[in-house]
Amino acid sequence: LTEIYQRISAHKSFDHTEEIAKRQTLRFIESHPNSLERSCLLGHLTGSAWLVATDRRSTVLINQKNLMMITIGGHADGNGNLFQVALDKAFEETGLDLSIFIPVTNLIFDIDVHKIPKRGAEPAHTHYDIRYIFQVPEINLTGNDESYKVRFVPFDELKEFNNTASIERMVLKTKYQFSNA
Repeated sequence: LTEIYQRISAHKSFDHTEEIAKRQTLRFIESHPNSLERSCLLGHLTGSAWLVATDRRSTVLINQKNLMMITIGGHADGNGNLFQVALDKAFEETGLDLSIFIPVTNLIFDIDVHKIPKRGAEPAHTHYDIRYIFQVPEINLTGNDESYKVRFVPFDELKEFNNTASIERMVLKTKYQFSNA
């Protein structure tokens, strides 16, 4: 936890909303030494991949178990290397070969805090999501039995599929910090 705590502390927030998420995440880690585990029922750290096409004008979204189109990511399950968690989840959920994921940076790209509703026996809880940006070629995405409708969505069409402030923030970051155009 020490290393991820330091990485989060060093992260430069893009805006006020992300700064709030960063502070909430740091406080959560401080008060929950088991924050990398799903067994931390109030919430836990997750690692996500913001996958952008080579031209950096579209991203990959998936449908997963009755959720709206979402970015790719998941539970750390004890792994403090959230960069690796994000990469592993990207591989699992897209069906793409690991060798084609090119990190745009190894630093944290974004931090978000969001509520997850109760599902089955799992109580409502909070995800403290640490996100990394990867570039991938725009090729056919196969998905798996958990994720379907895996697809590239142009930035200018994203609001039709996921109209959240955190997605909008990541689009703006991509355009202003890492755009090829």
